[in-house]
Amino acid sequence: METFESLVRAEFAPEHTFLNTASNGLLPARTVTAVQEALRMRAEGRPIGSLYEDAERVRAAFARLAGVPAERVAMGASVAEYGGLIAASLPAGAEVLTAEADFSSLVNPFHMRGDLKVRAVPLERIAESVRPDTALVAVSAVQSADGRLADLAAVREAARTHGARTYVDASQSAGWLPMEAGSHDFVAAVGFKWLMGPHGNAFLVVPEDFGGLTPLLAGWVAGELPWESCYGPVEELAHSARRFDVSPSLLTYAGLAASLSLIEELGVDAVHAHDVALADRFRSGLADLGHTPIPSPGSAIVSVPRLGVRQAELSESGIEVSDRAGNLRAAFHLYNTTADVDRLLTALSS
Repeated sequence: METFESLVRAEFAPEHTFLNTASNGLLPARTVTAVQEALRMRAEGRPIGSLYEDAERVRAAFARLAGVPAERVAMGASVAEYGGLIAASLPAGAEVLTAEADFSSLVNPFHMRGDLKVRAVPLERIAESVRPDTALVAVSAVQSADGRLADLAAVREAARTHGARTYVDASQSAGWLPMEAGSHDFVAAVGFKWLMGPHGNAFLVVPEDFGGLTPLLAGWVAGELPWESCYGPVEELAHSARRFDVSPSLLTYAGLAASLSLIEELGVDAVHAHDVALADRFRSGLADLGHTPIPSPGSAIVSVPRLGVRQAELSESGIEVSDRAGNLRAAFHLYNTTADVDRLLTALSS
């Protein structure tokens, strides 16, 4: 009988201690195999219809993880791309509430409009800072820099009270933290971090009424009948969120379909328990060493002030972490073990 451990060990054999999933995830063996087969198909000139089928498999798998119908999931290339689409839907002068120092791909599209009122507050105060004139609350579910979790339930309720929409970036949570994407208006995520896919993909969950978005990026794939929408204006847009798709990166989707199948086999709840247990072990060990991480209870990401300067040294010794604004950021995912945590702690003690 396969277990969590046996499934994971069959897919990963990293040469180093990799604790940097918040930057990009490791690729499972099945994903590498799938991408290689897709490359051979292209190189040999074989029909590639199955690669388009992979894209739809990915949409369906992400929808299951997000807890929404596949008809609400659009697929593109980046979170910033979809942030720009949301920004374009807002009227001039609308207020967008964000968290201070949130990830640029989430917040920058609203600043680029030039005629929106973008207000930033501390993450812990974002729910209480929603006002009657707030049109949109945009926040990451988990902060990239330090792993702090947003109180999404409080944000949702505050937004509903004041008639605002919500836009959540799940890039640092999708794959290890259970999602309730249907509770928000818009939810975006990339596929190359905790979902462990190749680069080149992003998702956007939209409301059933599309949330006032205009499909400004629509090409032939956004048609209700894509292969009949290749020339001239698209006569009939897709009746689903696929109207917000961009032309698929087929090699990416071939790999991502395999990666998502592994997450579904393991179960997000099991991944969550595994990841957070390792992060908590690291927090406890840091306390024993006299270090105090930035508080991020329940997170798989741990950030330690003033230790970022050791990133290069740690990398040379075979331990991959990040330096974020002078803080050492370690991210623990399903392929990590207690031995990885202890190796990092031993390195930091010297």
